[in-house]
Amino acid sequence: MSTPSHPDAFTNAWLEQQLGAPAGSLAGFSAKSIGTGQMSLSFRVKLDWRGGEGPASIVAKCPSADPGTRAIAAALGSYALELGWYRELAEKIGVACPKCLHLEANADESEFVLLLQDLAPAQQGDQLAGASVAQIEAALKQAARLHAPYWGNARLDRIEWLQPRPQVDAMVRQMLAPLFAQFRERYATRIAADLLDLGGELIARTGDYFQTMPKARTIQHRDLRIDNILFSADGGTAHVVDWQTLGLGAGASDVAYLIGTSVADAEVRAQEEERLVRFYVDELRALGADADAAEVWREYRLYAFAGVIMAIIASMNVERTERGDEMFAVMFERPARQALHLDSLALI
Repeated sequence: MSTPSHPDAFTNAWLEQQLGAPAGSLAGFSAKSIGTGQMSLSFRVKLDWRGGEGPASIVAKCPSADPGTRAIAAALGSYALELGWYRELAEKIGVACPKCLHLEANADESEFVLLLQDLAPAQQGDQLAGASVAQIEAALKQAARLHAPYWGNARLDRIEWLQPRPQVDAMVRQMLAPLFAQFRERYATRIAADLLDLGGELIARTGDYFQTMPKARTIQHRDLRIDNILFSADGGTAHVVDWQTLGLGAGASDVAYLIGTSVADAEVRAQEEERLVRFYVDELRALGADADAAEVWREYRLYAFAGVIMAIIASMNVERTERGDEMFAVMFERPARQALHLDSLALI
């Protein structure tokens, strides 16, 4: 049987089976698109139970409908990474994220479906509006919970599907300069010239940048921004979603990316970031990680460029939308200002 990789292919009987419900207990269901994901599609599936046997709703995550986006996802291993997270790591690591109710995929994982716990009424963060300091603190607690268990631990080498893939790294390095040329042309009138010039300086030094190794590797989310976080009404609890960019590297990279892309006001970011990084280090240490505060701060400064690089690559490789154009513009300019403020180029 083929993988039902879109709600149009779901049936009552299939949902009953995957959710462990009695046959005939589901009267019907409806699906509505949610979220603003660029690489895949998410749907809220409302379930009409005859006897209240199951959840009122779940979330279904499926591949993109755009062939170009799916090709990029296959090249980067995006779908395989998220499937690996839910198969092997989500229940071992104490990060607040939706519970996986069912997972299946075809042999090459180009077709898949994830049935996930619906965390409503928690609300998705808004990349364009930016995050409050309280929301950043809530997200940093989850970052520490992700990073602490494997901080500098040799067990990382035994997670075969998470190991760096030389062909992907080579592809990213090779395409970064031509993609930045396209990015610069697209955003020439939207992003300040000094920030685009900084991007050009970074591109000229990418060989040295990518060769920099962290003092302590750990598991990274690599797209830890508020569009990928669901917040409680008071902003105090964060749940992390979208695990398609998972990788190994410096935990400080996730932190710099989160703060740099998600704080809309550059003055607030500059005033708060040293305290927020100390907050993160304290959380790591409380969870048992032997984190060097000075080294985490140095890596935080260096990896201010994480958001810049993500904006360049992602904007040119996913289906283009009006909101997406503006989202990638702020994803570039906020961390670019952060990098200027922190003199991040001096560390390459």
